[in-house]
Amino acid sequence: MGAVTLLVADLDAMTAFYRDVVTLQVVRADGDAVALGRAGRELVVLQHSPALRHAQPGAAGLFHTAILFESQAALASALFSVAQHAPRTFTGSADHLVSQAFYLTDPEGNGIELYWDRARTDWSWTHGQVEMATLYLDPNAFLNEHLREDARPTAADPAQIGHVHLSVGDVATARAFYVDRLGFDATASLGDQALFVSAGGYHHHMAMNVWNSRGAGPRMPALGLGRVDLLLPDADALGEVGERLAHYGAAVRDDGQTLHFDDPWNNAIRATVA
Repeated sequence: MGAVTLLVADLDAMTAFYRDVVTLQVVRADGDAVALGRAGRELVVLQHSPALRHAQPGAAGLFHTAILFESQAALASALFSVAQHAPRTFTGSADHLVSQAFYLTDPEGNGIELYWDRARTDWSWTHGQVEMATLYLDPNAFLNEHLREDARPTAADPAQIGHVHLSVGDVATARAFYVDRLGFDATASLGDQALFVSAGGYHHHMAMNVWNSRGAGPRMPALGLGRVDLLLPDADALGEVGERLAHYGAAVRDDGQTLHFDDPWNNAIRATVA
């Protein structure tokens, strides 16, 4: 997964939140856009869009952006920062068997997940489906066990976008687009409520649910999700995606190095070679 672009109303406040609370570093600032990340890698791009308004309740769009940390200590540092600077943004935590996750909401209502993966050898698969659950995870116990004496994050604590979770109108249409057309593997599902998809045997790179958006149609321009970036391993893989989408009649803008297209709910996606 590449960076997630968010369209924001208050660029300064959102930059401060992702920098000071989520503990990302400003990687690039270009006028009306600020990119934040870790170790030089852009994870969240904030695009100033003051003319837009918030989407109506029940609309499709972003459910959460999930930031993956390489160690429990690094995750604990970020969680401690949330507890210190913005405890009211914290919305919950869970042990998903494959991962440990903590959830919060940014000042403009965008969901965020901060998480750490267990080793792949500890994941359980049955007939191509990964076993995941939502078990109680005590955030204070996690901090007591994993927080370093110096709780501040360091440049030695890289992070990446682990997955992106979307709110969509229905799961069947999501499966037809993300699995049948785009080429992801379906790794888990919750009936007609949620679908999890990945490439390369990961538990999920993307997910789609209808918990807040069942029946939603294509999005109108609004604050929130601007674009999801997918990083493919090589030019052949990029070409294969382009051919699959063209075969199914999807509208694709191809400049020879990058593919731009929308999913059925007008969520913008950009695919390029890593």
